Amino acid sequence: MFSIKKIIQSFRYAYRGFKHTFKNEQNFRVQLLIALVVIVAMILFHVEIWEAIVLLLLIILVLVLELINTTFEKMIDILRPRIHSYVEIIKDIMAAAVLISSVGAAIIALLIFVPYFLALF
Repeated sequence: MFSIKKIIQSFRYAYRGFKHTFKNEQNFRVQLLIALVVIVAMILFHVEIWEAIVLLLLIILVLVLELINTTFEKMIDILRPRIHSYVEIIKDIMAAAVLISSVGAAIIALLIFVPYFLALF
C-alpha cells in the first residue's frame, strides 16, 4: 500500500546520506561545484535541449558514482581488519571508475561548450 509517511522517511534517509557525504567528502563537494558551474554555463549559453540532457546525465553519473565509491570505502573500512590486500585494490578500482567518468564528462562538456565559447569571439 502507498504510504506518505514511508516516502517522507525515505527522503529523510536520502537527505541524511547526502548531507553526510557533502560534509565528509571533499571530492563530492568539488564535483557539486563543477556541476553548478556547468548548469550556470548551460543557462548562459542557452544550450540545445539534447546538450542539456547529456550534460545533466553526466553530472548525475559522476555524482552517483562518487556516492557509490564513498559507500564502498565505508563498507570496506569496517571490514578492513579481516580482509587482505584486496581492500586497497577495491578502493582504487572504485576511484578509477569515478575518475574515468569525470574525465569523460569533462571531455564531452568541452565538446559541447567550446563552440559556444568560440562564438563569443
